[in-house]
Amino acid sequence: MTSQQIILFDGICNLCNRSVQYVIKHDPGGRFKFATLQSATGKKLLAHYQLSNNNLNSFVLIKNEKAYTKSTAALMVARDLKGMIRLLYGFIIVPRLIRDAVYTFIAGKRYRWFGKRNECMVPHPSLTQRFLN
Repeated sequence: MTSQQIILFDGICNLCNRSVQYVIKHDPGGRFKFATLQSATGKKLLAHYQLSNNNLNSFVLIKNEKAYTKSTAALMVARDLKGMIRLLYGFIIVPRLIRDAVYTFIAGKRYRWFGKRNECMVPHPSLTQRFLN
């Protein structure tokens, strides 16, 4: 479907939106494109990769025609960014079951801890080419 690196994220989650802003800031080459899980593009990509669109608790990275979810997706994104965040990729050696349990715990509390928006974020006009919605 695409050879781009695409991040699918929960568009109403404040933590997720801050994470996207962080990725944009630390991805000066513009390798990553973005779509919300709630968007038509996000739903189409979820269906293409046979991922459920009923559970918006997952962060998804589509890279090299393969979909990665949860902690694996987050660590793979961290590896491709500039700065010290790249060191987080070392946690890939932790068994996925453990990594994903931590991820799922945080994802389940994200609205309570960080809040949520009433609607998906609208990117700044200078960033619209990075968003697939």
